[in-house]
Amino acid sequence: MKIAYDAKRFFHNTSGLGNYSRDLIRMLAKYYPENQYLLLNKNKSDRGKEILQQENVHFIESSKGNFSRQFKMGKDAQKLNADIFHGLSGELPMKWDKTPIKKVVTIHDLIFMRYPQYYSFFDRKIHFWKFKKAAETADKIIAISEQTKRDIIDYLKVPEDKIEVIYQGCHQAFKEQQTEDFIQKTKEKFSLPERFILNVGTIEERKNLLNIVKAIDKTEIPLVVVGRKTKYFAETEQFIKKNKLEKQIYFLKGVSMDELAIIYKLTDIFVYPSRFEGFGIPIIEALFSKTVVITSNTSCLPEAGGKDSVYIDPENYLDLQAKIKFLWDSESERKRRADKGFEFVQKFNDEPISHQLINFYQKLLP
Repeated sequence: MKIAYDAKRFFHNTSGLGNYSRDLIRMLAKYYPENQYLLLNKNKSDRGKEILQQENVHFIESSKGNFSRQFKMGKDAQKLNADIFHGLSGELPMKWDKTPIKKVVTIHDLIFMRYPQYYSFFDRKIHFWKFKKAAETADKIIAISEQTKRDIIDYLKVPEDKIEVIYQGCHQAFKEQQTEDFIQKTKEKFSLPERFILNVGTIEERKNLLNIVKAIDKTEIPLVVVGRKTKYFAETEQFIKKNKLEKQIYFLKGVSMDELAIIYKLTDIFVYPSRFEGFGIPIIEALFSKTVVITSNTSCLPEAGGKDSVYIDPENYLDLQAKIKFLWDSESERKRRADKGFEFVQKFNDEPISHQLINFYQKLLP
């Protein structure tokens, strides 16, 4: 098979959609080397350069010009005689010629429909139009969770049999054992406390960091936060200053993937009280790191966390506080749940996911 990808996110997104794109290509290239994987974009970057070193992965410079991704990339893939074109981030080109090619799109979430207050009117309209058009154009749709599949059916009015759920995995760094020397250097670099709880993710209202901060107020439990700040951070910062929590909360910058993997392993508890996610990759990262998870009982998060993670109402910081204290004070319970979580998370390993993807592709072809 020759599979072409819209590689914009592969080369230019540092997290979320970028990680999904890079992990998908990396897994397929490793486990199914007989295929050709073509990464189409106007330019490339250093991101994913180790994946491009594989003999079966090729960067293809796509056509130049304004809106070429929308109007020319599909035809570029057809000229390359690709069997399949896969849009990795909810979009597909709008123009094609008559050359046969199967079209696939991955839709990660429809949060802009469920929580319109987090998006501008213009962004909502653009997102809906792009996703709706891609869903109509695609021969098949990949949803990254059962929750996203339900949302595609409800909001985009897509027939259920057009959608297949294929979960995503996570970066290889979270499955590796780092050296003691590197672990010590990471501790020192970020001045990490001996014990702490961890939150990872963009600091925005939906991710709900403020309720973690409220939950540890009047305790001595340190919190480490890794994530890009948005304007929502000001509200959280105001609460921190008002309650004199500055020395209890550590905001880390410039954390590499390997350093993040160590921080996940060092933490006592990973706390992720998001109001809604398409999947929740940080939960998978924590479980692969043998770290117990506290997360919300909403959206797809129980799909990612499994039955041995601890679930809370994301709007109730007292519920969160009680669960944090319970696990903080019980090493045996943390270990029991972490071990069970590690067993559960193996379903998100590279080999089973890549096998699902290849089967999905093969079923599309005559």
